[in-house]
Amino acid sequence: MTRTALITGITGQDGSYLAKHLLDKRYRVFGTYRRVSTPNFWRLQYLDILDKVSLIPADLLDSASVVEAITVSEPDELYHLAAQSYVGASFEQPVGTGEITGLGVIRVLEAIRQVDPTIKLYQASTSELYGGGSSSSTEETPFRPANPYAAAKLYGYWMTRMYRQGYDIFACNGILFNHESPLRGLEFVTRKISNAAAKISLGITKDIRLGNLHAKRDWGYAPDYVESMWLMMQQKKPDDFVIATNESHSVAEFAEKAFEMVGLNWRDHVKVDHRFLRPLDVEFLRGDYSKARKALGWKPRVKFDQLVEIMVKEDLERWKRWQAGDMFPWDAPLYPREDRIISRYLRMDR
Repeated sequence: MTRTALITGITGQDGSYLAKHLLDKRYRVFGTYRRVSTPNFWRLQYLDILDKVSLIPADLLDSASVVEAITVSEPDELYHLAAQSYVGASFEQPVGTGEITGLGVIRVLEAIRQVDPTIKLYQASTSELYGGGSSSSTEETPFRPANPYAAAKLYGYWMTRMYRQGYDIFACNGILFNHESPLRGLEFVTRKISNAAAKISLGITKDIRLGNLHAKRDWGYAPDYVESMWLMMQQKKPDDFVIATNESHSVAEFAEKAFEMVGLNWRDHVKVDHRFLRPLDVEFLRGDYSKARKALGWKPRVKFDQLVEIMVKEDLERWKRWQAGDMFPWDAPLYPREDRIISRYLRMDR
């Protein structure tokens, strides 16, 4: 029997990779997206799956649209990935971050409770919950959020646990540490660095401006991490898991490795710009995925050096294609086929 999944935030990095992972496992995949003036489907097209998923417009600020998305798709599994997920922006938009990233979770949970409590839920949590420290974090490490994004995610984390315990809903929290890929947005420091290294090596630009070079993160590879999401949903009982690499590297290390990939010295091109410093910053994050290894059989396949190499090589190829006169495949306005978009006012024939 074919299983059905609904992914909120399917147009993001994780949503796109997860959709591909589920399609490879013969799932029927639906995804929600937010209507905006400029469509943002480039990741789905990049992975060549745009025509293989069914898209439903929905808004986490609108409970009715969340209910409708679940009613239309009738999912066996719901992966809630949609959020305002950029830490820097959460300081600029703390109220909006709370509404979308925090209260959006309760809207999804309530929709499941009202429509079909047998639907399994994966809630995308974050390592930012820990707020830093000096050692590896496990599922038992106390949370100390240090930014509005983390505080909003903490609300979602606890509400997921409460609905699991109070309403017997199969609901998991995936406490994922930083995970990157060539599909990462340019506002995130890893992709900002890999993209700049590629451009500088080709003479397109001269330098890159960054904030805190000393902050250390546990960086993994997004396709590895979406596999852990699926594994959590296949267990007999719901639980919460840390997903990480057990390694920590600084922003400076990432920059050094990225520029080394293109034969350049990072110190000649990286400038510190105080405008990119945050009011509060987490200096150190490292996860311990021991529980996931034992219970899920999961472990990261791609580690730090290979991750940087993958990202820089892909950005380098993109800019070379641009120099050759090809349009960026991620820069063109991409519209999904009309028969793959499901109106919230029309029920799709099954």
